[in-house]
Amino acid sequence: MDTQPADKVRMNYRSPLAKVLGHGSAKEGSAHWWWQRLTALALIPLTLWFTYSLARLSGPCMEEIYAWFASPITSTMLIAFIVSLFYHTQLGIQVVLEDYVRHEGLKIFSILAVKAFSAILVILSTISILQASLG
Repeated sequence: MDTQPADKVRMNYRSPLAKVLGHGSAKEGSAHWWWQRLTALALIPLTLWFTYSLARLSGPCMEEIYAWFASPITSTMLIAFIVSLFYHTQLGIQVVLEDYVRHEGLKIFSILAVKAFSAILVILSTISILQASLG
């Protein structure tokens, strides 16, 4: 329903979607979308490698596990797996928060908390992998 008088015409160049949402384009949705797809693609071979590598370990023998970690290829692949996994997870959770959390302050806080938590987990995981691989 139009609340303006018929004799006053106001020009508005916003798209219908922007009018509904109340603001224009954020211009970062496509980059977010691409990163989510790229990390998903990277996770396919990394997950297959990780699953295969764990299946090849004969049991809970710590010497064998440390020998597995000592390989530079294993350490590099594990770090790539961890970074891709946590970044992909953070991107996915961010989409859910943006779509379903209505309170703007809580939404921003939640997104920042997820990003910080993901970064902390990546750093701690990388340090742990490097400590195990370097001895």
